[in-house]
Amino acid sequence: MRSLTVLGSCGGWPEAGRACAGFLLEYDGFKVVLDLGYAALPQLLKHCPDGAVDAVIVTHQHPDHCVDVSALARVRYYLAREAAPIPLYCPPGVLAVLRTLEPRPDPATVFDVHDLADGVELGPFRLETALLPHYVTNLGVRLSTPDLTVAYTGDSGPGPEAAALAAGADLFICDATLQGPSPETTPRYVMTATEAATAAAGARRLLLTHFWPGSDRALSVAEAQQVFQGEVIAAEEGLVLELR
Repeated sequence: MRSLTVLGSCGGWPEAGRACAGFLLEYDGFKVVLDLGYAALPQLLKHCPDGAVDAVIVTHQHPDHCVDVSALARVRYYLAREAAPIPLYCPPGVLAVLRTLEPRPDPATVFDVHDLADGVELGPFRLETALLPHYVTNLGVRLSTPDLTVAYTGDSGPGPEAAALAAGADLFICDATLQGPSPETTPRYVMTATEAATAAAGARRLLLTHFWPGSDRALSVAEAQQVFQGEVIAAEEGLVLELR
């Protein structure tokens, strides 16, 4: 099975019945979690009982992207204590957040912690990263096999970095926090749906995510479709996309 499951799609905080950033990428039995923000863990547990995944990648330290990694640590510690630590790839600030949330057990004993960096072989994937404009260190990721590439921004302002991340991707998962015209403020650390679609020009499919609570997602899709020629999809909790 080769698929991407949306665990959470909100930015900032989760709307009622939803969750913040989280995705489950499956490729021939290998399971990678991309971010795990507020309320994303219950969604993950529907698909991976006892939190049994092969790796976790966290793009940055904001809680709407990483706080439920702490909850996953509790699941693994209490229900699968004898299992091998799960590889966790993240910028250094993430581990500090997790330790503040729950120092015992130390997250570094539940997870096998690595810096999120280029050139890592992760199961069937080659992991590449890109530093993207955000309030804190945020590393967009590309996970590639010989026949599939999935790219994900985490959070990002507009610019050439996001476009380079998307180039050649079969699926580009992109921050589309805002709607309407681009704000005139600078620097910019999140994108509109139109800006996400512009960045996605070199990708085959675009999955919009990180919607600000209360956003009209159909409007975001419509705005992106004015720019992007491929398929545009709004992330929805529980949505499963077949990867091809």
